[in-house]
Amino acid sequence: MNHVQAMAALNRKVLEVYSRRTTEKLRTVMPLRMALPRLENFLAMNVAKEVQKDTLVIRRGGEDAALGLQPSVAAAGQLFDATKEIDRAFLARTGSFPVGILIPYDEIAPLRTQRIDKLLTAAYRILEAGRKVRGSRSAIRSVYSREDFERLLQDLLRLYALETRALSRSLSLPRLLVPLREGLAKSLYEVMNDTANRLARELAGCVYRPDRLARC
Repeated sequence: MNHVQAMAALNRKVLEVYSRRTTEKLRTVMPLRMALPRLENFLAMNVAKEVQKDTLVIRRGGEDAALGLQPSVAAAGQLFDATKEIDRAFLARTGSFPVGILIPYDEIAPLRTQRIDKLLTAAYRILEAGRKVRGSRSAIRSVYSREDFERLLQDLLRLYALETRALSRSLSLPRLLVPLREGLAKSLYEVMNDTANRLARELAGCVYRPDRLARC
C-alpha cells in the first residue's frame, strides 16, 4: 500500500468512526430517536459517498505532490465538479430507501469547496512530507503542530456536519415530524459537531503520543 492509499484508508476509517459514534449518540437524544430509522439509513449512505469524494481529493493531492505542484483553485473547482457525479450516483441509490433527498447546492457549494480546499492542501503537505520522512505519523508531525492538526480535523469534520445538516433538511419524514424538521437538523448538527470535537482531540492525541505508546 502506497502513501496515498494509506492516507485514503485512514480517512475512510475516521469517517466511519465519526458516523458510527454520531449514530450511537443519536439513540440517546429526543426527538432525534423518533427519526432515527430514517437518519441511520441517511447517515450510512452519506458517509459512503463522502469517503469516495475524499479519496478523489487525496489522490489529487498525491498527484500534485509527486509533480511538485502546489494545490490550485482550478484543482479545487475540478474536484467539486467530480463530487457532483458522486452525488448523482448517491441520489440514484436512495430510491430503494424510505427517504427522499434533494441536494441544495446554493447552500452546500461554499461548504464543500472549503472542505475540498482544506483536505487538498492537507493531503499535499502530508504526502509531500511523506517523501522525506518515514511513516504517516512522522509526516503529519513534520508539517503540523498538535494544535494545528486538531484544528484541521475539527474544521474538516465541522464542514462535513454542516453539509449533512443541509442535506438532512430535505429528508422525507413522518408527517408528525415534518414541523420539527429544522429543529431536527439543528440537533443533528449539534450531535455531529460535539462528536467531531471529541474525535479530533482523540486522533490528535494519538498522532502526537510518543511512538512507544502509540496505539492508533
